[in-house]
Amino acid sequence: MKNKLYLSVYIGFSIFYLLITAFDQEDIARILKPFLLPILVFAVASSAHFGTKKILITALTFSWIGDVILLFADKGEIYFIFGLVAFLVSHVFYIVLFSKQTISKTISNKLSFGAGIGLILLYFFGMITTLGPKLGSLTIPVVIYAVVISTMLFYALKGSFQWNTIPYQSVFIGAVFFICSDSILAFNKFDQPIPYASFLIMITYLAAQFCIVWGILKLNQKK
Repeated sequence: MKNKLYLSVYIGFSIFYLLITAFDQEDIARILKPFLLPILVFAVASSAHFGTKKILITALTFSWIGDVILLFADKGEIYFIFGLVAFLVSHVFYIVLFSKQTISKTISNKLSFGAGIGLILLYFFGMITTLGPKLGSLTIPVVIYAVVISTMLFYALKGSFQWNTIPYQSVFIGAVFFICSDSILAFNKFDQPIPYASFLIMITYLAAQFCIVWGILKLNQKK
């Protein structure tokens, strides 16, 4: 079970990386960051074949590209934009990934599902209303990104009602962590500095990627 080994290595490496970040060792953190997601890519690649395996690997790869590009965000706004585009593509692949998972049941609790959709819309409009006046030339790219990531969260929510049961609804939880990570990054960049922003962004981001990968692998696990 190589994938379980890789997932364990990812958890250990992530904890080490987060400790480095917590102690403000930014130079070391910058060196380590590009090595995080490839571990998850290896975990997926070493797992048994399933229909959406390549889509998951592609989503992780574009996230990794975004990680690398954002390392240079302090050198100019263009790097932030290219990083945003890489993550945008990654989220599009996550949307495709979630939409192609096998549906095993209908949505029985329509009240809870409707409440979930309402919360997603509330999040989206809250973000745009709060940050919109402060985005300047980045207004359109950030709004497009917010639409895509909210759509990603919707498909994860929908899947949590229609797929076979996954431990802890981990795919949906992962999508929520992704929203948290991107929101902290956005508010820290466009609104006001957030204490321990780097640590909070990364702990939610690393948890998001793990939860999604683990959940999809569990969902497609051969019986």
